Amino acid sequence: MKNKEPFSIQTRGRSFRHAFEGIKDFFRSEHNAWLHLLGTIAAVVLAVIVHVSRMEIIALTFAIGFVWIAELFNTAIEKIMDFVSAEQHPKIRFIKDLSAAAVLVAAVVAFITGCFVFIPKL
Repeated sequence: MKNKEPFSIQTRGRSFRHAFEGIKDFFRSEHNAWLHLLGTIAAVVLAVIVHVSRMEIIALTFAIGFVWIAELFNTAIEKIMDFVSAEQHPKIRFIKDLSAAAVLVAAVVAFITGCFVFIPKL
């Protein structure tokens, strides 16, 4: 499929604006976003206090990013499923539970990564 529109800085700018609107809406509507933000801030502050290495910063950055990405996709999937059907349905519940499980797995991986980085320093 060929895009007929030429490259445009204005179009790229609108794309970023939509992405930032999505982040703003995410924080307005999702309580878990605030919990993830607190966890992110705590990890960053602790990393500064204990002077983590460059490799540890990379590991923490990936772990934190992994959680944020999982939560954003989870929220998108939940909103799509709510749009598809407002009624309770076992298959929709299964899809929502799977996307929530992805966030849980990401959070556990981030926690374990944090343990590997911070426990030896404390």
